[in-house]
Amino acid sequence: MSMNSLIINTLKPLGVPVKLLKHKGPEPTYISFFEYNQNGALHGDDQELKSGHYFQVDIFSKSDYTDLVQQVKDKLKAIGFTRTFETEFYEKDTDFYHKVIRFNFVQ
Repeated sequence: MSMNSLIINTLKPLGVPVKLLKHKGPEPTYISFFEYNQNGALHGDDQELKSGHYFQVDIFSKSDYTDLVQQVKDKLKAIGFTRTFETEFYEKDTDFYHKVIRFNFVQ
C-alpha cells in the first residue's frame, strides 16, 4: 500500500473528505495532505534500509475543528506516525480555520 493510500484509508472513517494536495468542493470541513520530504532514515552496508517520509496534513473548517484535529493526530499516531510540528491560521479570503500538522513516518 502506498503512503498516500495509507493516510487516506486511515483518515477516511472520520467522515470528512481527505484529498492529496488539494480539495475542490463545497464541504465546510475537509483534510488535504502532501509529502514534503523523503530521505534515507537508516543506512547499513552502503544501502538505505529505511526511508523517512515527512507529511503535512492540513485541516480546513468553517467551524470549531478541535475534536477533528485530535482524531487526526490519534489515528495517525496509532499507525506509527510521529507529530513534529503544529500551528494554525485563519484564512481571511476563504473564511476557513486552518490547522497545519506535520508528521514523519519511517518505513
